Formats: sequence, structure tokens, C-alpha cells
Amino acid sequence: MFSTLVNAFKDADIRKKLLITLGLMLLFIVGTWVPVPGIDSEAYKTASESNMLLDLLNSINGGALSNCSILALGATPYIFASIFIKMLSGVIPRWQRRAREGEEGMRRINLYVRITTLIFAICQAVGIVLHYATAQAIVENAIFGVPILTYIFVGFMLVAGAMFTLWLGEKMTEKGIGNGISLLIFIGILSSASIAMFETIRNAISSVDNLDSLWSIILFVVFAVIIFFLIVFVDLARRKIQVTYAKQIKGRKMYGGQATDLELKINASGVMPIIFASSLLTFPHAIIQLVGSNSAFAIWYSQWLGVGSPVYTVVSALLIFAFTFFWAPFIFDPDQVAKEIQERGGMVSMYRPGKPTADYLRTVNRRLTTFGAIFLGLLYLISTLIFSFVGTGSLVNALTCAGMLIIVSVAIDFNNKLEEQMLIRNYKGFLKK
Repeated sequence: MFSTLVNAFKDADIRKKLLITLGLMLLFIVGTWVPVPGIDSEAYKTASESNMLLDLLNSINGGALSNCSILALGATPYIFASIFIKMLSGVIPRWQRRAREGEEGMRRINLYVRITTLIFAICQAVGIVLHYATAQAIVENAIFGVPILTYIFVGFMLVAGAMFTLWLGEKMTEKGIGNGISLLIFIGILSSASIAMFETIRNAISSVDNLDSLWSIILFVVFAVIIFFLIVFVDLARRKIQVTYAKQIKGRKMYGGQATDLELKINASGVMPIIFASSLLTFPHAIIQLVGSNSAFAIWYSQWLGVGSPVYTVVSALLIFAFTFFWAPFIFDPDQVAKEIQERGGMVSMYRPGKPTADYLRTVNRRLTTFGAIFLGLLYLISTLIFSFVGTGSLVNALTCAGMLIIVSVAIDFNNKLEEQMLIRNYKGFLKK
């Protein structure tokens, strides 16, 4: 990947796109440190100290939530909106047709995503404002001495920050290289992890038992590298199915007569099952903290089902396994793929076109989904257990299993997009010669 970056900077057009991408990523990082007027960030940090749920939410937006930043919501509303629209597109026939209409259909689907992002941003902004108010971090007389105006202003700034994040991501996709929103999540996770690592090293050096703390950090890094290697290995793995296309004569030309491979990812669901499971379990915890965290039920829930508890970890692994099967049909449709192969005059070896091919693809996809579910569940369980023994709380929450999966998938996708850009440039140069 580093050699690809070096070669890409030698081309003027690609270098311009890379600089635009890096500039917008830097703008996002700066935005995570710009506080919302009317919030006492120091009071909020004091009230939310040692809050594992807050550390987990901070892990994907560069610590913007704990900084009381205008980008506190980050890309979270867009993530939930994309998941919601993706699920509706799989069950509403009209939206299914639009998704297959090409660029015009995708433009309409993206409009739905933007509108849904705004709705989710408003809902989450209300929750964050209540959370800040519970922590007594809002300066109620900041706006003309009227508390309700302060609350509305803070909520408006949070919604504006979420939509600004969406705009940044779209501009990165349009003017830069790669998927903009994914890159913003990527840089947010790296920023949170680097800050947590720096603070952990600083505390280890200044502590009395600094030697033991440094060994814990070294072990954490070693296990993180091993897990990264395992994720990369599985993410790049493919199940190849040979598809042979019959020769077709159209006019005076002959088409087809070639064999290609239909590649299926071993872990096609990616990080989505982990996001589903984490959202389902952290949502009640967040509501309890908003309403009041001193009641007997809140204390019981935090002890047994709170973030980081053993029951939370086991239940999360089981939910990840179940959600992998739930998300798989939205990623790969055997009937649609078999139909497209048949329409193009192709066939899978030893299987007749149509329903037999669809049944075979469904069987293969089911086996791959089972492997992916086991992999994700065990990866989450093992990485959580290992990191809980060798790492500190802030470092473990900053570099989660979901975060590592996102880092790997975005880095691989960015490298592929960069290689595509270089290939296009080299191809144009060949034509000019």
C-alpha cells in the first residue's frame, strides 16, 4: 500500500485528489476539537470520567463527544440511516427497482439517505442534549439568559455538525479518492486510538509500576497486530465460482466463449453485525444514563449488562452470530445473481441455468455466512477478553473489534480505489501513445 501511495503522488491529478482527501480529513479532525457554545466541556469530562459507554461512543468520532464538539454526532446518524434505507431497499419492491436503475436510481436512494440522516441526527441531538443536561454541563443562561433557547441552540449545532460531516464525506467521495464517510470513520477511530495510546504511555511512564504498565502496552500492541493480520487474511479471502459464457453471434461479431470467476467474500457481512449487536445492547444503557444512573435498576443493569461486563461480552458475541445471518440476504441475492448469469448466456459448471444455479449459490453463500458468523463471534469474544487482560479501559474502548474491522476494510478499499485511479491514468497514457 505504501508503494502505491508513493507512485500515486507522482501523478499530478491523483496527487491533487489525495491532497483534497487529506485536507478534508484534517478539517474533520479539527472540527472534533471545536466546542459547542453553551457547554462547559471541563465540567462534562469531570462528570463523565471513567464512563465506558462514553469511551465506546467516542471511538468512532475522534473523541468529539467528550470534547462537547460541534461534530459530537459525527457520522453516526448517517451510519444508522444507511442501514435503515438498505433494509427498506431489500423489502420494498419499488425501492429494489430503483436500486437497479443505475445512476439515477442511486441518486434517489441517496436522497432518501440524506433525509433519514437528518431525522436520525435530530433524534440523537435531543438525546445528547439531555445527556449534557444530566451531567450539568450546559450553561443554561448562555443564550439571552433563557435555558430553553440554550438547549435548542446546542441541539441545532449538533444537527448542523452531523450534516456538515455528511457534506464532508460526500465532497471527499466526489473530489477525492475512496468513500468519504468511511474515511471519516477511519480517521476518527485512528485519532481516538492514538490519543488513548499516548495517554496510556504517559500514565505508564509517570506511574510507580511503570515497568508492568509498559509490558501491558507492548502485549496489547502485539495482540492487536496479530488480530489485524487475522482480519486482513479473512477479509481478502474469496470463494471463487467459475462461470462459463456461451458464444453468441450478434451481427458479424462473436461474443462470449469465456470463463470468469464469481468471487464471494468469506466475510461478506463485514462489520455490520457488530454494529447491530453493539447498538442493540448500548441503546438501553444510554437511555438509563439519560434518565438517571443512580437507581437500583440502573446499577444492576450496569453491573450485569453494562459495557465491558462478562454477560455483555457473551451476549454481544451471540447477537453478532445471529445478525450475520440476518444481514447476509441484503449483501448477496442468489436468485438475482443466477438470473443475471442466465441473461448473459452464462452457466455455473455442472449446474443448469436458473433455479439449480440459484440453489447452488444459496448453498455456498449459506456455508460462507456460517463461517463468517463464527469468525466474527469468536473474533469479538477473543479480542475483547485478551484486550481486557492486557490493556487499559480507555485503550480497549478506543480500539475495539469493530474499529479494527473498519480500519482494515477501509484501508483495503482505499488501496483498491487508488490502484484503479492509477490504472485508468496508465491506460489513458497508453492510448495517447
